[in-house]
Amino acid sequence: MFLGIDYATWWFLVFGAVISGYAILDGFDLGAGALHLFLKKEESRRIALNAIGPIWDGNEVWLVIGGGALFAGFPVAYAAIFSAFYVPFMIFIVGLIYRAVAIEFRSKEPGKIWRASWDFIYFFSCTIVTLSLGLMLGNVALGIPLDANHEFAGNWLDFFNPFSILVAATTLALFMMHGAIFLTMKTENRLFVKLTILAKNFTIFFVLAFTLTTLYTLLYIPHLSDRIRSNPAFFLLPVMLVLAVANIPRQLNKGAWRWAFASSSITIATLLLMVAVEVFPYLVYSPINPENSITIANAASSPKTMGLLLRIALIGTPLVGMYTAFVFWTFKGKVKLDEMSY
Repeated sequence: MFLGIDYATWWFLVFGAVISGYAILDGFDLGAGALHLFLKKEESRRIALNAIGPIWDGNEVWLVIGGGALFAGFPVAYAAIFSAFYVPFMIFIVGLIYRAVAIEFRSKEPGKIWRASWDFIYFFSCTIVTLSLGLMLGNVALGIPLDANHEFAGNWLDFFNPFSILVAATTLALFMMHGAIFLTMKTENRLFVKLTILAKNFTIFFVLAFTLTTLYTLLYIPHLSDRIRSNPAFFLLPVMLVLAVANIPRQLNKGAWRWAFASSSITIATLLLMVAVEVFPYLVYSPINPENSITIANAASSPKTMGLLLRIALIGTPLVGMYTAFVFWTFKGKVKLDEMSY
């Protein structure tokens, strides 16, 4: 126990915070890649690449921390999730590899075909990575079939269900909005104006996708909103979400792109918090046989291990956060192209 809360719950909160950090940070990288082909000029594409160039690889550190946190704190859930999602996760990993290669290789040659090819690979890999993340998140929220040994008892094609596809589309819209807003902070003149318009359009795309997903959830998967409906205090979460989304075009119209980015980040964090509230205490819910579900209680490491891990996390996570803040501060301001640029 720590501050009256058991270690498993604390580790669930730590894991959720790290995943939220990854979604916010790598989310704008992936979103910038997914909208890359909307930028037609060579200079615009180079500016967009150089906006994320110094920070994209550091943002992926949060993904490594999240995987480590799941493995160390909830090894049973780690084994079940990574074996069940083997196919979409491998697609996700390959997408991350090709994204990195595209960023580094694009400017190695001046040829138009060479750069156009890597532009498409960059766009496609970022889009696939985002859709894979959304697909896995949707299935975790919906639940996957598990046997008595907590092993996946379904077919990987089952992952392509209507709810998870809607969540994947919503995730893509959210990251594209987030990426466009980030790029407004790094650009100026005509490119800034274009990205402001794109940010507003992707905000509309996100609102439509999220509305459809919410309606589908309420009509066909009501258990995913039970806790929010049963506890009026949790109603603050959808209220925060609506206010954050509504504030994005307002801040963009004012030219306050940093506040728009903050609102976009709050949107991502609130959405993940809503998912966490609804699935807790489950890590992997088995809808067919609920008794086979993996919870924070039956998946947790020993109390001694969890206590040690929590102390390490309380030291290490803030250090990673400080490093991230330092990198952002170092490379703040508008992007200027020079001979060292991508």
